Amino acid sequence: MRARDLAEEYEAVSIDSDALEAARLMSEHRLPGLLVLDGRGEPKAILPASQMVKILVPSYVIDDPALAAVIDEKHADRLCETLAGRRVGDCLPRTTAPPPIAAPDDTALEVAALMARVRSPLVAVAEKAREGTRLFGAITASHLLHELLGSAAVSGGETHHS
Repeated sequence: MRARDLAEEYEAVSIDSDALEAARLMSEHRLPGLLVLDGRGEPKAILPASQMVKILVPSYVIDDPALAAVIDEKHADRLCETLAGRRVGDCLPRTTAPPPIAAPDDTALEVAALMARVRSPLVAVAEKAREGTRLFGAITASHLLHELLGSAAVSGGETHHS
């Protein structure tokens, strides 16, 4: 199976999108991350949901986790206010690597190797051309696992549970 066959339509945001709306999109669709596009619509980064959570948690709580137990619910409910007025680009780590991009003709194993190498929850599937980049969609780790495990079951690699 090729990457173009595995690629699914996937939620993407612009680097200039509202950060709070991006967090809501991740939450509502239970996404492991969002594909972030630049002004030309080309993949710029992956914004993991874990990064958004990290932004919500005050640094003093990260430094001293015991403080999390003493913060009341009223204060915890206001954590999302830290995203107000911020852009998605403001939420990306300073050392953001370019997103992993698979070519449409890459095999499932090539996509799996890329995903494993860069430890990303998703891989964009795109083709670069003179007129710009054509985005086919994205492949999530869970979708890829489903396809790989389905292929293993069909080829006789059945799993037995104790």
